[in-house]
This record gives sequence, structure tokens and C-alpha cells, in this order.
Amino acid sequence: MDNARREWALNAVLALALFAVPAWAWVANEPFIITLATRVAILAIAAVGLNIALGLGGLVSFGHALYLGIGGYVAGIAAQHAFNGTPVLGLPGTNQMLPIWAIAMLVSGAVAAVVGALSLRTSGIFFIMITLAFAQMGFFFALSWPAYGGEDGLPIFMRNHFPGLNTNRPWDLFVIAYGVLMVALVLFALLRAARFGAALMAIRQNPDRAAAIGISPFGIRLTAFILSGMLTGLAGAMMADLTRFVSPAMMAWTMSGELIVIIILGGVGRLFGPVAGAAILVGFEVFFGGLTEHWKLWLGLVLLAVVLFARGGLVGLVAGRARHG
Repeated sequence: MDNARREWALNAVLALALFAVPAWAWVANEPFIITLATRVAILAIAAVGLNIALGLGGLVSFGHALYLGIGGYVAGIAAQHAFNGTPVLGLPGTNQMLPIWAIAMLVSGAVAAVVGALSLRTSGIFFIMITLAFAQMGFFFALSWPAYGGEDGLPIFMRNHFPGLNTNRPWDLFVIAYGVLMVALVLFALLRAARFGAALMAIRQNPDRAAAIGISPFGIRLTAFILSGMLTGLAGAMMADLTRFVSPAMMAWTMSGELIVIIILGGVGRLFGPVAGAAILVGFEVFFGGLTEHWKLWLGLVLLAVVLFARGGLVGLVAGRARHG
């Protein structure tokens, strides 16, 4: 079996495993396992968003937690105003997931457009620091926003609703997250296979040569950055519903670091890299975290080993040296 087929087989195994484990937990009446799988799926969605910018475009954004937090606060604020029956910006609140997701993606995309328009005029360490600076601005703004909890965060008293499903049941919420993740992965695959993806990867390899053949590096990168922010914002809205809580910590630089770690562990640019990376991160957090408070040390050692010996991440290690699958 060649590397490409091996990677597609691994992708199928990961997709099946992510569904099969919570399905078993549902039958065994283990809601905690279902919740963990839902967290893996939502973190993977956020990482798929970052993978568009980082994996395809080579844009090392250290501030993607900003969009995760924006999505979370959109969900929390909409739910609070719906619960209280008060308007927000002259509009009624809502406890429906679909409109909340749409608003979260629009607001995240608008912010990503501003951040991208400014940060993409730089490169390298300067790009990294500007994206980090914007995320820290969002973090401190949320920290000093008393109307929506400030540093104490904003609780969501009742989960938002999804048509035809009971979001208070762990299995139903997992099905929603899993479905959105599959759509996000299909979107990533389509972008990568399209002319847009080819142009984005060409710009990553040599922006000057791409510009010489008529490709606009700034416009293509900005579009990718906006799409990336929108998808991560969607994940933020879903994470808020999962935890029933929003706090400035969603925008902290450590959260941005976790998203990058997820992609590196799974494989930068790999289709199912975010799924594998999210599963590893949550697994270490839960199982090793139960054994020692220094579980991040062991995660760091695994990350170091991946960077040194498995540059394609877990997916690349298993599938071989094929760049994409």
C-alpha cells in the first residue's frame, strides 16, 4: 500500500474511532467519555481552521485563540440576552445554535480581516508577534468587560438549541460536533484540492515566484486567514455550549499555543492531523493529568520527539512521507 492510500486508511480509522468510542460510551452509559469525545471534536474543528492558515499557507498565527474566544462570547452573550429577554445592540438574543454559529463566524471573520490586513504586511517573527498582540488585546478587553463577567467569566445557564436534537444529552451534542467536524474536514480537503489551495501552497513555498506568475500573495493569504478565523470562531461558539461557560481564558496565548501543538502532533497540513492531535492532547490532559500535575512535561517530551523524529506528526509517522493524503 502506497503512502497516500495508507494515509486515507488511517483517516478512515480515525473518523471511525472518534465515532465508535462515544457510541460505546452511550451504550455503556458513560457520559463523561462522550463529553471527552465532544471536546476532541470541537478542538479539532478549531485546529482545522488554523490548519488552513498554518498548514496550507505557512502562516504561523500565535493569536488564533482570539477567534475561539470571539465565538465563545457570541454564544454566551446571545444566550444570556435570550435568557433575560433583553436586546443586544437593539436585537433580541437567541438560544438557537444555527444563528449563533452564523453570527460567530461573521464576527470572527470580520476581526480576522482586520487582523490579517495588518499582520500580513509583515512576515516571520513579526507576523507571529502581531497576531499574538491582537489576541492579548482581546484577552484584556474581555478581562475588563464587567457587563459580561469580566475575569469571572460568563456562565451559560441553559445550552443553546439545535433543531431536532436535545443538546442537554451528551450523545446529541457529540453528534452535532462530529457532524460539523466532518463538514470542516471536507471543506479543508476541497480547499486543498482547489486552485485556491494550490495557489496558497505555492505562495507558502515562494511568494515572489507566485507573484511573478500572476498570483496575488496578499489577497490569497488574507482570504485564507479570514476563512481560518471563521472556522475557529465556530469552534469557539460550540466550546461555549459544551462547557456552558465563557471566560477570557479562551483568548489567552496558552490556548493559541494548544491549537498549534494539536496541529504539530497530528501533522501540519494533514487532513486528519487536527483530529489525531486533539485526541492526543485531551488524552494527556485527562489520563496523565489524573496521575500527575506535571502532565504537560510529558506532553512536551512527546512534542519534542515529534518535532525531531516525526516531522509529519502522528499521521505522517504512520502513513509515511507523503506530504498530503
